[in-house]
Amino acid sequence: MRFSPLVDRVAGKGADAWRIHWEATRQRAEGRELILLTVGDPDQPPPAVLLDATAESLRRGRTGYSPIVGYPEVRAAVAAKHAARTGRPCTADNVVLVPGAQAGLYCALQCLAGPGDEIVVPEPMYATYEAVAGATGAKLVNVPLRPEAGFHIDLAALEAAITPATRVLWINTPHNPTGAVMTRAEVEAVAALARRHDLWVLSDEVYADLAFTGAHTSPWALPDMAERSVVISSLSKSHAAPGLRFGWIVCPEPMAKHLFNLLLCMLYGGPPFIQDGALAALTSDPPEVAALRADYARRATLMSGLLKDAPNCRIAPPEGGMFVLLDVRGTGMSSEAFAFGLLEAEGVAVLPADGFGPSAAGHLRISLTQPDAVLTEGGRRIVRFAQTVAGK
Repeated sequence: MRFSPLVDRVAGKGADAWRIHWEATRQRAEGRELILLTVGDPDQPPPAVLLDATAESLRRGRTGYSPIVGYPEVRAAVAAKHAARTGRPCTADNVVLVPGAQAGLYCALQCLAGPGDEIVVPEPMYATYEAVAGATGAKLVNVPLRPEAGFHIDLAALEAAITPATRVLWINTPHNPTGAVMTRAEVEAVAALARRHDLWVLSDEVYADLAFTGAHTSPWALPDMAERSVVISSLSKSHAAPGLRFGWIVCPEPMAKHLFNLLLCMLYGGPPFIQDGALAALTSDPPEVAALRADYARRATLMSGLLKDAPNCRIAPPEGGMFVLLDVRGTGMSSEAFAFGLLEAEGVAVLPADGFGPSAAGHLRISLTQPDAVLTEGGRRIVRFAQTVAGK
């Protein structure tokens, strides 16, 4: 039997990035004690106000259908949050609710690009980007982020990648997997390119609340950019609630109308009890959110300090997010060989970053989503394995 060509387009190479994670979880299920530093699944609980409001909504029987793009009051709360962050107007009519940032990226690109179009994105990039772009039928054009530049964007290379077929410039800040945070000047330069070439800017800002060495800048915050900016975010990272699958798209009103049609045939509205919980979190100022940012800033410093003693390795201290990159090229091993050797010898699972793009080849992505004591032990084991590889 034959399948649609879509099945090939969504089978991106990024799926291989998780191979060691699946192996580690298999070993753990069989009883082996492991330290899992692979995925960005927060270990902290969500804010109490979010949990309480969600549970109360369920008890009140809020399990029916909801408006296709979300309740107006919840969309207004997202808009108020975004307007406060950017200093630019944003209303409920600019907001569409989706089940997580991943769905937001998928839905947004379905409305922005199609066959024959090009989407320019810096790489390394999050492992699902390739398949999300592939689902549209558009061509993904990669612009390398160089380790020697701290994985910050090469604006000349970005402009050189633009062709008459380009429709979208896709940015992610704070960046996964590198932890780089685009400066305001860099975002302004991307915005200038978008205006000059009449392009959309798609901005993945799911880690915006976890920028800890510099301020986060959204393209929506810049003059004359609201009409061509599409911002994706969620509560998954900022509120340690990925399982709630609550995310949003901020976009110009005409695009929101197209998203209504897409969600009508795809989702038919999100769970009311999830939206009720999100509304309580969005309209309050839970102390847990600031605590999360402080946690990850401290953990990044902790892990970076430990890994500086790993022979023939180089740490790339993050500027935001919940990961640390370790360059293991100096060991003479590939990142995959190092990672599988580390899992076998020390019981620590980390992700080879090659699956995020060729510019991350030879790097390991190490998640900070474990308590300090676990991270400390994991860091010491990584150093010990690097010493073994170095013959020390």
